[in-house]
Amino acid sequence: MKLWGGRFQKETASEVEEFTSSIFFDKRLYRYDIEGSLAHAKMLEKCGILNENEYREIVSGLKQIEKEIESGDFDFQHSREDIHMHIESRLIELTGDAGEKLHTGRSRNDQVALDMRLYLRDIVGIVNSELLNLREVLLKKAQKNINRTFPGFTHMQPAQPTTFAHHLLAYDEQFMRDYMRFEELSVRINVSPLGSGAMAGTTLPVDREYTASLLDFTKTAENTMDAVSDRDFIIEFLSDAALVMMHLSRFCEEIVMWSAPQNGYIEIPDQFCTGSSIMPQKKNPDAAELIRAKTARVYGSLMQMLTLLKGLPMAYNRDMQEDKESLFDAVDTLIPSVRVFREMLRGLKINAQAVDKALKRGFIAATDISDYLVKKGVPFRTTHKIVGRIVRFCIEQDKNFEDLSLKEWKEHSLEFERDIFEIINIEESVKKRAVTGGPAPEIAAESIKKKLNKLRKIKEDS
Repeated sequence: MKLWGGRFQKETASEVEEFTSSIFFDKRLYRYDIEGSLAHAKMLEKCGILNENEYREIVSGLKQIEKEIESGDFDFQHSREDIHMHIESRLIELTGDAGEKLHTGRSRNDQVALDMRLYLRDIVGIVNSELLNLREVLLKKAQKNINRTFPGFTHMQPAQPTTFAHHLLAYDEQFMRDYMRFEELSVRINVSPLGSGAMAGTTLPVDREYTASLLDFTKTAENTMDAVSDRDFIIEFLSDAALVMMHLSRFCEEIVMWSAPQNGYIEIPDQFCTGSSIMPQKKNPDAAELIRAKTARVYGSLMQMLTLLKGLPMAYNRDMQEDKESLFDAVDTLIPSVRVFREMLRGLKINAQAVDKALKRGFIAATDISDYLVKKGVPFRTTHKIVGRIVRFCIEQDKNFEDLSLKEWKEHSLEFERDIFEIINIEESVKKRAVTGGPAPEIAAESIKKKLNKLRKIKEDS
């Protein structure tokens, strides 16, 4: 007989038991379910609903169940539906009447909402720790490449000269925002739904604030109906996770392009690549490609949750059982992706010769030449036309800017003097880009220093 079976005359069909069972994916919540049950039991004792002996029996029984699960000796079966019923059924086997009193004043509705909040509270902490570790590797890599000039692209075409450090710092800004989003989410996760019951609370003298304090929640849910039906915090997590994966995917796309033999700007460590079963020469950037692909899985989890909840009436509906697999899959995708990417980035090496060769292609100093003429008093739109004609001339003559003589420069504008050769020097060009947030080495160095100091402080305080 099910723990809820008093109203029923017939047993649940075996195929329905298997269809509705969630135990083989929600069993990972066991630790949080036990943690919540221990707090609930302590509150019941405080309120006089459990006596001291009953409370002790329940605590002892729950701790034994935890050991059984962690040792692999616990019997999981479809007939007990979910982790909540498994733990409660086993507790009753161990303690009898005391175990039957544990569910007083609560429902699986507030119980699962609690478990999910406790679970995600921990996961957000893990994700943010991983993001901090990634940012530390990224910033140290940038620190070593402050003077490493690098082609900047727009529309995937050479645009302006920058540094590899500047490029890395752009991604750090994205990962920093990811960290901040999870920090903000943790505030909304840290709300206790326990004591909300099925949806309208209970007539029993429970103390919701007490259980909230026992479980280190900063707030108790204001509305019991919302408390059991709210899954916004899961959608927010999936949305934040999708953004992290999107940022990783963008970076991985560049790593794939940069490492391609026709570019050869970087070398990916062998440990993060594989070969071909037929082509001996191949070194495939599999880790980067798979992170790029796994982004779609997290997007899918987000879309699944949004679709699941879009037409769902208040309060709890069994549909919500489907919130777990997509969330767990996203968690199991996100965390390894961040870790693998971090180590791949750590071992990434710049091919200076290939980068320097690329910097000479694509007329990457064109904007600097235009700025040079502007400083001479030539209107910007006029300089734009002049430099455009110079680029066309170089293409027709199969030359780069460096190949032009002063005479050829002057044929396009008498404002050009010998100092134009300093202007088209890429290293000098980067040094002059000393605007806030720009690639100039002293600007980047100061930015990295501030970021690393702040990052270390966050780690020390956490």
